[in-house]
Amino acid sequence: MNNEKLNAVKALKTSKGQIEGIIKMIEEGRYCIDVSNQIIAAQSLLKKANMLILKQHLNHCVKDAFMHDNGDKKVDEIIDLLGRLMGK
Repeated sequence: MNNEKLNAVKALKTSKGQIEGIIKMIEEGRYCIDVSNQIIAAQSLLKKANMLILKQHLNHCVKDAFMHDNGDKKVDEIIDLLGRLMGK
């Protein structure tokens, strides 16, 4: 597993712990703004993990596909993904 994937797993595990904490906060009736701030922090970690995975994909999978004259499909996948990220 390369560095990007290792760091993505680390961020995902951290966000998992945060989400479990958020659930507990809600169950305990904690202040809504505090809960919301924790949700934002967890979302940030998920975005970070996604960027690391995408970086790894571009640096390895897409690069390899272009070296083997199969890059167009990978570009289409990235474009579709970017559309979903942008909400289109």
